[in-house]
Amino acid sequence: MQDSQTHNSSTPQLLGTRDVYGDTLALLGEKYHDIVVLDADLSGSTKTSVFAKKFPSRFFNMGVSEQDLMGTAAGFAAGGKIPFASTFAIFATGKAWEQIRQSIAYPSLNVKIVATHSGITVGEDGGSHQTTEDISLMRILPTMTVIVPADGIETRKALEAIVFHKGPVYMRLSRLKFPVIFDDAYAFIIGKGSIVREGRDVTVFACGYMLAPALKAREMLRENGIQAQVVNISTIKPIDEDLILSCAKVTRAIVTAEEHSIIGGLGSAVAEVISEKYPVPLRRIGVRDRFGTSGSAEDLVKYFGLTPEAIAKAALEVIYMKQNTSGSESL
Repeated sequence: MQDSQTHNSSTPQLLGTRDVYGDTLALLGEKYHDIVVLDADLSGSTKTSVFAKKFPSRFFNMGVSEQDLMGTAAGFAAGGKIPFASTFAIFATGKAWEQIRQSIAYPSLNVKIVATHSGITVGEDGGSHQTTEDISLMRILPTMTVIVPADGIETRKALEAIVFHKGPVYMRLSRLKFPVIFDDAYAFIIGKGSIVREGRDVTVFACGYMLAPALKAREMLRENGIQAQVVNISTIKPIDEDLILSCAKVTRAIVTAEEHSIIGGLGSAVAEVISEKYPVPLRRIGVRDRFGTSGSAEDLVKYFGLTPEAIAKAALEVIYMKQNTSGSESL
């Protein structure tokens, strides 16, 4: 299997996934007239304002009323439109969870929920606005597809894909600008992960913001003679079981990395697959069962241990575990 196409640069380009969302949504609106966009009075921040300026008759500001946002989006979908509903992740998945369950997921309506300002990199807004539960809340819903793009290129490709996907989708975007990893040749397919770098000693599965630190961790490990395989799992649900199992069989040691709670997110999804079908040592890098706190995005990433160093350390641990039958007891 070949590595996916990536952008090569000594100084990575930074691109905001929410900025790409705004621009791409406006372009999609030109091609597909059934697209309507709804927001909860945050269009300047979610970047749906770009669509609103271009297609004011197809944009609906629902105000600070997230339940109405989702209920109205469901109504548009029932009427044959393709609604994109946006607000901050904490409000989209928290305040409106019952409406998403009852009015969107239960009837499997064609609503695209694209939430921005996810994870702890929201920064100074603090724990009340730093959602580390949203992937779990959406992943548990039957019929829901959950996507976490790793950079601006993948965000654009994923948006183009979900327009044609029938059924509810939750896409998780960020406030922070991400390093550009992929190039225009990259092909996004819903439900499929991609090997970004090959390796035989350990596999690091990452999503969203954490793919870039995973690649840095790989370089750190390579200096010690360890070949780490880095895999982008941007579709958390449906998870790419075939790829996870094939990687597990090659390296027999796994690390997961996500800007989300280790409970219910990517780490849980990968653990569910390997525990039932091919058990191997596993370490999960993510927020460990606690709420966020106020601080700069850079400081919070270090505070919560979402760093290349933490990923590299976890990789060494699982390699040790696979090499020593009693390794897990001595760590």
